[in-house]
Amino acid sequence: MEQDLTLLAARLRALPPSCGAVRLIAVDGHAGSGKSTFAARLAEALGGAPVVHTDDLATHDELFTWDERFREQVLEPLSRGESAHYGVYDWVRRAFTERRELTPAPVVLIEGVGAGRRALRPHLTCLLWMELAREHSWERGQLRDGPDLSIFWDGWIRAERRHFAEDPSRPYADLLVHQGKVGYEVRVGPSGAS
Repeated sequence: MEQDLTLLAARLRALPPSCGAVRLIAVDGHAGSGKSTFAARLAEALGGAPVVHTDDLATHDELFTWDERFREQVLEPLSRGESAHYGVYDWVRRAFTERRELTPAPVVLIEGVGAGRRALRPHLTCLLWMELAREHSWERGQLRDGPDLSIFWDGWIRAERRHFAEDPSRPYADLLVHQGKVGYEVRVGPSGAS
């Protein structure tokens, strides 16, 4: 697994920057598809690249309408070569309770459902899609989160379906990531750009 991610990391580092001097890499896919785990492992293979989680930007009332917040707090500062400062949403307290600093780095990962959305694609160096059917992803996510969040999941599934119907990411993916029993397999995506 590490060797595969090391090769992918080298491939991503060789791509041109897309947001100032930063190579902004999106890891998108359905909820429960393994985005966070994959992004953490890829960040490690990239020598500790920072990861922005869309769960930190979204809220209960704005599951998918965090574009403007991301643009103002992350994209604009990074494109100017400045550190970004963004609010982190606390899903229990239902409020932004902390601020996180993100210094420009050669590669910055953004992971989460909708990370490859239309509004962000012009600023991305590469869009990776976690290739797992939505039903399997949602089942994994619900098992992970347990029965206490079943009501949340009912609303989430409707919202995610609506989001991807209006703004699909997968057709624009440069690379498709398949999680195997051991490691990941990365294939050229529908856009075939990277």
